[in-house]
Amino acid sequence: MKLFAILFFLLPILGCTYVGWHIWQILPFQNIWKIVVLVAMFACLSLLFVCFMIGLDGMPLSCARIIYNVGTSSIFILLYLTMLFLVLDFGRLIHLVPTSFLKESVAGSFTVLGIMIAVFAYGNWHYYQKKRVQIDLHSSIPLDKPLKFVMMSDLHIGYHNTRKDLAQWVDLVNKENPDCILIAGDIIDVSVKPVLEEDMSAEFKRLNAPVYACLGNHDYYAGEPNSEQFYRESGIKLLRDKSVLFNNEVVIIGRDDRTNPKRKNVSNLVKNASQGKFTILLDHQPYHLELAEKVGVNFQLSGHTHYGQVWPINWIEDTLYEKAYGRHQRGNTHYYITSGIGIWGGKFRIGTQSEYVVCTIR
Repeated sequence: MKLFAILFFLLPILGCTYVGWHIWQILPFQNIWKIVVLVAMFACLSLLFVCFMIGLDGMPLSCARIIYNVGTSSIFILLYLTMLFLVLDFGRLIHLVPTSFLKESVAGSFTVLGIMIAVFAYGNWHYYQKKRVQIDLHSSIPLDKPLKFVMMSDLHIGYHNTRKDLAQWVDLVNKENPDCILIAGDIIDVSVKPVLEEDMSAEFKRLNAPVYACLGNHDYYAGEPNSEQFYRESGIKLLRDKSVLFNNEVVIIGRDDRTNPKRKNVSNLVKNASQGKFTILLDHQPYHLELAEKVGVNFQLSGHTHYGQVWPINWIEDTLYEKAYGRHQRGNTHYYITSGIGIWGGKFRIGTQSEYVVCTIR
């Protein structure tokens, strides 16, 4: 955790230094205007640290939203500026990019600006294109009829995903006419304040099927008692190391997030559940997938990874997890790790997608 904190502060500083030097070199302005541009950029990035070190709950909602969105978007913009200047530097070294293109260059400045606008305009548009993922599961245990589940994770409602966003997602879910709705954690982003101010529980109450959920790490950041109370008010049945028998045919187990070091292990949860039924496990973070296989869970739904949100972070996640995104199988146990319907921070999806899963068990 300490290493993560060091990298969280160190890498943006190194990126700012590298990008700042290049912007100073490429802008065809007088020095005073270069200073203005750099100060504005660094001020935007500093808002990211305001979010984490000072907090937003004491501010008016409209002001807090601006700080959150600008600050968290800046880190993604910094990442892509760093990658773009690295490519241009490499092109200069192999004599594909003339040195004049990177020094007080109108053409260079407009090229960098145009690429960044195009990439992030696309990323923001793509975020709002929620993808419907269809999966079918076959149960060896007889069912009276096929059961339709809508599955989601990582809504991250709060300062950036607003009640308007949530209302659109609820409409998408209701169109499916599901028998049941499952949410694999991180419903709330970092605070319940914006969620309560906008009365977002009213949107959850519009869902036309029973809703079961487990906690995610961000639900803990918002304070699990606060999250738990919000779920009760929203009609969401929160499963914290508990199970429920749905339709007398499917056992739904909600495992507490690994943020809680005292959470129960999977074998105990399955042992305490009804035997001889199709079993679904909700476990927010997709670590140790072998545990569900060992105890005979039929299907596990996880989220958490967002699949990196933007390329190339998804490539990094592919090396960190056994499965960072999509369908997976170990033995007779099936898994789906969803990239989430919502997102953390800036609303950009580049090389990944925001999605909800429609699962039919036959």
